[in-house]
Amino acid sequence: MKTTKVRQLTVSALLIAMGILIPMVMPKIVIGPASFTLASHVPLMIAMFFSPGMAVAVAIGTAFGFLMTTPFIIAMRALSHLVFAVLGAVYLKKHPEIVLHKGAFQVYNLVIALIHTLIEISVVWLFFATGNAAGTTVDGNFYVFLFGLMGVGGVIHSFIDYNLALLVVTTISKGVAIPVFQKAQLKQPTTYHD
Repeated sequence: MKTTKVRQLTVSALLIAMGILIPMVMPKIVIGPASFTLASHVPLMIAMFFSPGMAVAVAIGTAFGFLMTTPFIIAMRALSHLVFAVLGAVYLKKHPEIVLHKGAFQVYNLVIALIHTLIEISVVWLFFATGNAAGTTVDGNFYVFLFGLMGVGGVIHSFIDYNLALLVVTTISKGVAIPVFQKAQLKQPTTYHD
């Protein structure tokens, strides 16, 4: 029991460190308040395969990383990841076998991407509605920006990052115990397939 808690704490700390480092070093496109940082969601999405608690810890830690490197509104968008991370981690905990089915996982991934994007759009809309979006400008139609750039771009960004996270955890799960993969194998001892 103690080893498991130490392991969870260690994995959480490593994922948080990655989540803080990625916004500092990875290429990014910032059209404030929209930002797209390559692989920025991957540490959080990896945490979702471990537990809801780890997802919460990593979401808070990675939001801190964005707070250090980006405008406040972008850091708040990162903090909003708590919503999709907890919902997704709880779903994975209840239905771990989904990681063994490419098609079903991609449907789940799309739902998570939509939730993720809608929550981020809500944060940005709230900042603009209350006049707290200092330092950001939107030329042209605000709603085209919000739903076009942030909406479509956000869904694509989330979808790609979760597939990267799946690739990482699928590879790692061959040598390291990852709870969702362990439970999936117990429920349905097959290989990853369509």
